[in-house]
This record gives sequence, structure tokens and C-alpha cells, in this order.
Amino acid sequence: VQLQASGGGLVQPGGSLRLSCTASGNIFSINTMAWHRQAPGKQRELVAAITGGGSINYADSVRGRFTISRDSSKNTVYLQMNSLKPDDTAVYLCYGFINRINSWGQGTQVTVSS
Repeated sequence: VQLQASGGGLVQPGGSLRLSCTASGNIFSINTMAWHRQAPGKQRELVAAITGGGSINYADSVRGRFTISRDSSKNTVYLQMNSLKPDDTAVYLCYGFINRINSWGQGTQVTVSS
């Protein structure tokens, strides 16, 4: 099973980006999918998570600006990021509880700078 993330890049403060992460391989179940991020010198933190039943949780720092969603038919989770701030700069890592195993993608860099 692999998780492939995409959509990162360089954006100015106040801008938007949309991240995507698709799971592939021999998949028979996917429960929670989530986005974490890790900035240089900081601990990895949960940004947003969505369960198989559609329950959603956000970090306080992104609530109201970021939206997580998923397309179960495509084994894909999305993260729409609006009103980006320099503090959002980090490597964003995709997570999935797939086949009852914790699985991580390779990450995509998001840089918010003028």
C-alpha cells in the first residue's frame, strides 16, 4: 500500500492551496485519513482528520481556514487550505489507517512567503 501526496508549493500569505493524497495497492479497508505537518525544529502535529464515517477534527490553528474531505471511491483525501499564513509553512504528510495498519505518505512541501 502506498500513499502519494501532491499539491504543495510556494504561495503568498493569504493565498490558497489544495493538497491531495491517494492510496493505492491491495486495499480492502480504509478508516481514518488525515493530514499532519512538520515544520523545521517543531514536532509533527495533526492538522485535520476524517474518519470513514465522515467525522472531522481540526487543529485549532487551522479551524475555519482549512477543509478536509475525502472521495472514498478514489481512495483519496484532500486538504483545501485558504488564508494561508507563514506559520503554515511545513512538510504536509498524508496518513491513512489502511488494512488496519498505520500508513504514511512521503509528504509535500508547503511554503507560505511573500
